Amino acid sequence: MQYPLPDHLGTGQYTRGFLPHVRVEGKSYFVTFRLAGTLPQKVLLQYQAERESLFDKAERDGQKLSWSERKRLFELYSEKVESYLDAGHGDCWLNDERIAAIVAGALKHFDGQRYALTAWVIMPNHIHVILRPLGNHQLHEILKSWKGYSSREANKILQRTGDGFWEREYYDHLIHTDDEKAAMIAYVHENPVKAGLCSQPEDWKWSSAHRA
Repeated sequence: MQYPLPDHLGTGQYTRGFLPHVRVEGKSYFVTFRLAGTLPQKVLLQYQAERESLFDKAERDGQKLSWSERKRLFELYSEKVESYLDAGHGDCWLNDERIAAIVAGALKHFDGQRYALTAWVIMPNHIHVILRPLGNHQLHEILKSWKGYSSREANKILQRTGDGFWEREYYDHLIHTDDEKAAMIAYVHENPVKAGLCSQPEDWKWSSAHRA
């Protein structure tokens, strides 16, 4: 099931290819984007099959996705995809502190102007962010800006050419309640601990939980 791309992305449902995206103006989002080539095709296909079965069921029933179905979509991602990312598959260029610093700077640069940045973490091959777009700024434009700047600067360090630094698609999850936001913040900050990179969230340098 495909949702059309609306003219104005403040509120609506659409796809940019593989993953579905939901927009509600004034709301916060949990976003994950990753380096290119970090996720096996078989995992993407499995995720796609399960996702489409949920959409098909909702369409047959003449209903929008229920909260439990939306929650299941997030669980499918966090359980089946996150484990691959945390295992360090593919190039882990974000392990380079010079590149991690570039990405961290990009995330924080327009905080309070284009978006309100709630929480973030930079992992070796992917990034989690919780943010709320401000004014007329749209989530996809914010992601494009982050990716464009950081890929250009990182490629200079890596002496690479081309635009294949980041995977084109990204995952986003609309946050519905304050309790859900608190759970997502904890999820973001605990990711380095879960991946065995540190013992406490505040020990991970490339995170909004870091305490020097």
